[in-house]
Amino acid sequence: MDKTNQPVRKILITSALPYASGSLHLGHFVEHSQSDIWARLMRSMGHEVKFLCADDAHGTPIMLNAEKQGMTPEAMVDEIKQEHWRDLQAFGVSYDHYHSTHSAENKQLVQEIYLKLKAAGHIDSKIVEQYFDPEKEMFLPDRFVKGTCPKCGAEDQYSDGCESCGSTYDATEIKNPVSVVSGATPVMKESKHLFVNLKNFEPMLKQWVSSGSLQEEVTNKLAEWFEAGLQSWDISRDAPYFGFEIPEEEGKYFYVWMDAPVGYLACLKYVCDQNGEDFAPWVDPKTEHEMYHFIGKDILYFHSLFWPAMLQGANMKLPNAVYVHGFLTVNGTKMSKSRGTFIKASTYLTHLNPDYLRYYFAAKLSDGLVDIDLNMDDFRQRVNSDLVGKVVNIASRCAGFIKKKFDSKLSMELHNPALYTEFLSHSDEIASLFENRKYNAAIRQIMALADKANQYIADMAPWVAVKDEAKLEEVHQVCSTGINLFRILMTWLAPVIPFTARKSEAFLNVDLNDWFAIEQPMLGHSINKFKPLISRIEPETLEKIIEQSKQDLAAATQPINKTESNGQLAADPISAEIDFNTFAQTDLRVVKIIDAQHVEKADKLLQLTLDLGGETRNVFAGIKSAYQPEDLIGKHTVMVANLAPRKMRFGVSEGMVLAAGPGGDELFILEPHEGAKPGMRVK
Repeated sequence: MDKTNQPVRKILITSALPYASGSLHLGHFVEHSQSDIWARLMRSMGHEVKFLCADDAHGTPIMLNAEKQGMTPEAMVDEIKQEHWRDLQAFGVSYDHYHSTHSAENKQLVQEIYLKLKAAGHIDSKIVEQYFDPEKEMFLPDRFVKGTCPKCGAEDQYSDGCESCGSTYDATEIKNPVSVVSGATPVMKESKHLFVNLKNFEPMLKQWVSSGSLQEEVTNKLAEWFEAGLQSWDISRDAPYFGFEIPEEEGKYFYVWMDAPVGYLACLKYVCDQNGEDFAPWVDPKTEHEMYHFIGKDILYFHSLFWPAMLQGANMKLPNAVYVHGFLTVNGTKMSKSRGTFIKASTYLTHLNPDYLRYYFAAKLSDGLVDIDLNMDDFRQRVNSDLVGKVVNIASRCAGFIKKKFDSKLSMELHNPALYTEFLSHSDEIASLFENRKYNAAIRQIMALADKANQYIADMAPWVAVKDEAKLEEVHQVCSTGINLFRILMTWLAPVIPFTARKSEAFLNVDLNDWFAIEQPMLGHSINKFKPLISRIEPETLEKIIEQSKQDLAAATQPINKTESNGQLAADPISAEIDFNTFAQTDLRVVKIIDAQHVEKADKLLQLTLDLGGETRNVFAGIKSAYQPEDLIGKHTVMVANLAPRKMRFGVSEGMVLAAGPGGDELFILEPHEGAKPGMRVK
């Protein structure tokens, strides 16, 4: 690849915006490292890159969370933004700027886009009926209303679906509704909502979807949505709401997903304004400027339908591509706080070099939507073998001879120029693999060549030849060839492991961020003293990360004294009181889980077989989000033994196991004392 023949591209690269509601975890860094590698590659090839991101700062959850903490939403999102930016920098994510959707630029742009959509006839309005909290005087999203499932009678279920029987239903169908925010009984109330009519954009969207801007798996998924029919998109929320007010609409705010993607352009506009650059060419539909979004598959609908429709309606440039990746699992299962595998970025950084994780993710990432697994044993072995045992080993084997025998200066000739040329012959293909996001294939090629370099040094055995004065020049050339091969490998790996690359630059006295510089070998070039570039991962370090993650969970779940004076609210309101005689009728018994199975076509249920001390019970429990069946077998827990059998579409449930937690993977079955036996009554 000839650099002089490559036109300089102007490229906007973005990652999905982290929600300003908590700390970043390792799952976030699948995406941030994937996009960062791509941005660093584009820069190293001489292109003009604007690599940008921001915090997604609006919505009801943030408003309520700020209230619980006794803070304004503005103060809370600013505090979290600083934490996010700290962790991103510590992981070497090279954003040119990190912004917030709660910004003047975003407000201006989202209002402009909305008004253009409205003027073109793409905004509809209709009256909708939804739950309203009379105490907090606010409309409630579905996840902020709980009650009794209208299908199976299970209590404490969200108004959009039952975790017990797996049923979905309209929010208005739930029985005995309760506001999660205040504990009050919500009432139904009508309100005008605004919608973007997506059907107006269907021909354009079908054309864009089939243009190659999306992966094939994504295109196939979208075909299902087109077949089902595009639905109008509700873009408004009622006050009180933390967000931007909708022009010409009293008490109406833009739904968070309306202004969140606009945050990409708002961040770009901020950077252009700060640098005195023209923002307009970046959004001109006729421009040659490029725009690429890296996202997770959970937000595909917004980026592949809503976002291009908004841009088209505002006469702005559509994305050149939306690159979608899968999720992260740890040790083969969903990240779990109870197992210590829900690892915060800051926890990881306390113990390990970020390059380790960046490299491991790169070795796993492809251009598809497949989930990737962080297997701790494989992680340790892969890093130790590849980075320490292969790549850095080349430099460490050669550097000492160059310093001691040749005054830290490389030879004027390579011992094996053909091997150097062979390495260079792979450079274009490796660049192409990285650009096409086939990182795992690129890493395989790089490591295969690292093996070849190590074999070359082993065959030449400079540690033997150096004992023969007649072979000193050969030793000089062999070790200089090894150092030059190391430089090629590190140039290719610099986008992946930037911290190790920076140390290698100090050792080599060269810039590793120019992809094409390796076309000329370093001859007669002075290098510096070799210092260890990277160390091995020890099993004990990984155990410390897991243990600290469990401690983080324990600290986070300590009870907090909530008082009216600081404005904090309980996350789950206390249910209505019952008298002692009613409570005494509840027969709680210790049981042993002797079998656990997935339930076909149930998203949240596991089927448990329980030993009640000589009697076996079958129970369906909504704990699938927190446990794998095999992890439950043999555990003791507590069940309500005198609950009337309940017929479900999956079978009959003969009781209820007890669990606590806010939900998701933060759900824990109650485990009695070690000496408890099946059948014992809990008193």
